[in-house]
Amino acid sequence: MKKRSLGLIAIVSYKTFVASLLLITSITLFLALKNYQYLEDFSDNYVLEGKAKIIDWIVAKILNLNPKKLAFSGVATGIYAIVTAIEAAGLWYEKRWAHILVLVLVGISIPPEIYELIQGLSIVKLIVFLVNIGVFWYLFQNFPKHHHH
Repeated sequence: MKKRSLGLIAIVSYKTFVASLLLITSITLFLALKNYQYLEDFSDNYVLEGKAKIIDWIVAKILNLNPKKLAFSGVATGIYAIVTAIEAAGLWYEKRWAHILVLVLVGISIPPEIYELIQGLSIVKLIVFLVNIGVFWYLFQNFPKHHHH
């Protein structure tokens, strides 16, 4: 069995974690869509008034998305989860195409992340930005050599 670098293991673990979060988000969006009417009724329930602010906030956020947006978001998040899982698997097996895919996708995400940081700094935005810079730098520095068989 080939020994993988700590950097590669960290990136694959990160990508697997992100894919899992995206999958959970996608499933949650579809469950919200399936139960949209129930959520609307729940939101209108007077018992909820001021009792559980976080639940009220989450339900309000979901209800601000119309069912079409909810469905689109669920599909888009699901596709992104699949692409992220494919990236992780490709990197694990040290496939050249996976390195290129991740470099391109992370590379194109960096300018919007810089813009987001300029608009308003938050610890989450900063961590995501720094992780993506680290992933990009590591994969760029450790780009697999092309082997002819």
